[in-house]
Amino acid sequence: MLLLVGLGNPGLRYENNRHNVGYMVVDDIVQRYSFGAYRSKFQGQVADGVICGQRVIAIKPQTYMNESGRAVQKAMKFYKIVPSNVIVAHDELDLAFGKLRFRTGGGLAGHNGLLSIQNHIGADFSRIRIGIGHPGDKELVNSHVLGDFSFTERKHVHSILGGISESIGSLVDGDENTFMNKVAQLLKPTQKNFNIEQRNSISRKKS
Repeated sequence: MLLLVGLGNPGLRYENNRHNVGYMVVDDIVQRYSFGAYRSKFQGQVADGVICGQRVIAIKPQTYMNESGRAVQKAMKFYKIVPSNVIVAHDELDLAFGKLRFRTGGGLAGHNGLLSIQNHIGADFSRIRIGIGHPGDKELVNSHVLGDFSFTERKHVHSILGGISESIGSLVDGDENTFMNKVAQLLKPTQKNFNIEQRNSISRKKS
């Protein structure tokens, strides 16, 4: 059994924030694989389904980002899930928009949701890191993270979520390399188109 955690902040005002892309990933997977309806449990929204023959519990903590670990710990205790069977989907400021990485443990890069989880269950959980890009100035980080995806980004978010959902079965099977290879192939056109649009946008601003 796996616990799939999507990080974000609850409430409509945060719904489309870059910081909520973890929620978006979980929602897409829950819908694609026809999980049961969300229900309120463990200070989170919880849905239950099956991927590649394995039971997967999906949870979106509703405690706000910096207390996410409380919901994760409660769900793990109830379902008797060990940290190595926890996968957390979250935004990654230091990855370019649309880039994805998978890792177990490692640095937290100041992410309050990850810090809370580590404080509650230790560091031996895995992470799907979804790049949201850096604004280039540390003074702009907070507004960037808690801001909505830009118009150009929104055009590609659906493809990113779909790429993760379509490939997640490999991760459930424990095949990290196949997961990353599948995602990379699926998102190659998205990344190329986004880069072109970004360059064109910069050119228009300079002219």
